[in-house]
Amino acid sequence: MAQQIALKLALAEDRHGALLRHPSLARESAREQHHLVSIYYDTRRMALRRAGILLRLRKHGNTWQQTIKRQDESRGGLTQRPEWQAPYLNHFDFSHVEDAELRDWLQRDKIAGRLAAIFETNFRRTVWQLDMGKDNRILVKLDRGWIASSGRRDTISELELQLLSGGIDSLYALALQLGQRLALPPLLLSKAERGYRLFLATPPAPVKAGEVPIDAGDTPLAAFRLIALDCLSHLQLNHDGAVHRDDPEYVHQMRVATRRLRAALRMFRPVLPAGFAEQLLPPMRELMRALGQARDLDVLMAEIVAPVAKALPDEPRLTDLAGAITNRLYAARADTRHVLRQPGYGQLLLTAGSLLQRAPFVEAADAAAGMPSLLQFADRRLRRLLKRILELADAARVDYPPSLHELRIGIKRLRYAIEFFGPMIPGKSGVTVIKRLAGLQEELGQLNDLASAGTLLMVCAGKDPHLREAVTLIGGWHGPRHAALLGDIPNKLKRIRGLDLPHLDKSPA
Repeated sequence: MAQQIALKLALAEDRHGALLRHPSLARESAREQHHLVSIYYDTRRMALRRAGILLRLRKHGNTWQQTIKRQDESRGGLTQRPEWQAPYLNHFDFSHVEDAELRDWLQRDKIAGRLAAIFETNFRRTVWQLDMGKDNRILVKLDRGWIASSGRRDTISELELQLLSGGIDSLYALALQLGQRLALPPLLLSKAERGYRLFLATPPAPVKAGEVPIDAGDTPLAAFRLIALDCLSHLQLNHDGAVHRDDPEYVHQMRVATRRLRAALRMFRPVLPAGFAEQLLPPMRELMRALGQARDLDVLMAEIVAPVAKALPDEPRLTDLAGAITNRLYAARADTRHVLRQPGYGQLLLTAGSLLQRAPFVEAADAAAGMPSLLQFADRRLRRLLKRILELADAARVDYPPSLHELRIGIKRLRYAIEFFGPMIPGKSGVTVIKRLAGLQEELGQLNDLASAGTLLMVCAGKDPHLREAVTLIGGWHGPRHAALLGDIPNKLKRIRGLDLPHLDKSPA
């Protein structure tokens, strides 16, 4: 059995030449090229996929090789998994699999007797072997080709850095070095996963945040690592859609992922290594700026302008203003795509991934000494956030929108924190609080959208009196709803003051 450790990176198809000319690779004369054809097998009910097993035949010259992989861990593009290889002699043979439980499972008639070809990959691989010093050797694999299944096809364009010897740090060091000139964000969807999606005709869709599998027995640092890696995955799984599709939900989910990561950095600040957050916050602010421009204009069109245009379909001033906003929206989307295609985006994810693979986040037994338990830590931080919200509620004024905006941000931070610690909160109390917070956040968000819409609308209208009249129409149409939301502020503040958090730490004070 071999243990494969590799970092997979996405590479745009038009950047292969730039990679080949990169000084780190161009000076390496000993490079090889292979044409690789692989066929992946599973049962029609996807039994192997559900079990986290890959079964592949790959052609080598005139022979075929059988490979079995167990997907043990894959986070931030870094995969660590065992694999078993053997010659394929016209039938599947699982006798060489050292894991007895897996071997017996594969040999069952329900599995071995029902295997069928699911998808095929066909690509050209260019390989370099780099000596990074201090016994760190890395295979660099550039793959370009296609995946096919059920009459459907997708392109392959990716880079894999496979560790032959040395530490994982060397993988990230090389990735960051290559990524100074090239956009190389981590690649989260493997060829196999993309092949399964083709076979199942799974349509692309925006990805929402899921539940983070933290446990009360984790240290605060270990919990932060899981949360941060989940935020980075949430961000990157929406990247391709934000770059290549017009659905604004992809950009929205990337914003949510970035905000969740920022909230986690703030939540765990007392236990994070010195300088950790400072390495991530500046590029995160740049990313939020690009994502925010497009998202604000999307909301302006969908929530503010579109309802009025629907109610007044024959009003030409609204049509002209909508056209001006649309032009700005397309420009903002183009700017967002430009930022997401730049090396800086990949550098942010690789820097974060590299930091999270080092001490004190891994092998952190010494770092955990003297640290509070995760339950103690979470309980204290949640109550601190709740205290801050109550202070903001006391300071909130109906006639001062920024105070309501600050309150909404505080509510959002507490909501994210409770979602992070959801698996540790007993019963349904956490779900109940999250629903109440989400409702308050949504209502205050509507008020904030209306309060900030006027300024953005005037920017879009410019000095054109025709378009400024349309802005006045929109303001008048939304006036009653704005007044109703403001009138309900006292009830919202009352609901906030009635918030109560479940106690996570039951130990005596």
